[in-house]
Amino acid sequence: MDSMDVNLSGKEMQSLFDELPEVVFFIKDQEGRYTHCNMTLVRRLGRKQRSDVIGRTPLELFPLPLGGSYTIQDRRVLCGEVIDNQLEVHLYPNRMPGWCLTFKRPVCNSEDVSGVIGISRDLGQPDNKHSAFERLNRVLEHMQNHYDEQLRVQALANLAELSVAQLERHFRRVFQVTPQQLLTKLRIEAAMRLLHGEESIASIGQQCGFADQSAFARQFKATVGMSPRDYRGIKGKL
Repeated sequence: MDSMDVNLSGKEMQSLFDELPEVVFFIKDQEGRYTHCNMTLVRRLGRKQRSDVIGRTPLELFPLPLGGSYTIQDRRVLCGEVIDNQLEVHLYPNRMPGWCLTFKRPVCNSEDVSGVIGISRDLGQPDNKHSAFERLNRVLEHMQNHYDEQLRVQALANLAELSVAQLERHFRRVFQVTPQQLLTKLRIEAAMRLLHGEESIASIGQQCGFADQSAFARQFKATVGMSPRDYRGIKGKL
């Protein structure tokens, strides 16, 4: 049987992704306006129908500074950058924060970039039936108890009695992320909890295992979409 090319339109793709409630799908134009999206995104934005989102930008749909951060990320993609397997916390109005892996690609028309296409897939539950689960769970518990320390991948592999390559491969299968991504997740979750209190940002970064306040701020913004200071100010507005 001859192979055949299948080219789906934006509308066909958004209808297909409507069937995946754990995945956000979108296409945006050169101005960052949504041209297509699935109903998962619509619902997470607290909207009722697709037309409430189409034609609008993140700046119009998300509170500042979150909308601005998503806009900056989109501009990077419009300049040709590919965002691949990026661990992020997504903050939607009227919805609890959720962890996801984000993928974004430029949409090209001939040689010109005409927009952005992307998905964000929710992190699911670990695969506890995997043959290496018990070993990896041992590593997870160690990370949960020592995320404020400098943890080396080789030491984690030794704990699991695996090579570094085996550890990273099994981690992706069981937890859907790398050991480093999981460590980042634990640290950022702890920081988000502490930012509800009154401790200084520098102190929180240190407690969560970051070398200094600058490193903490960079990682927090890359993961959450805003600085720790902005998160502290916005947490009651979502």
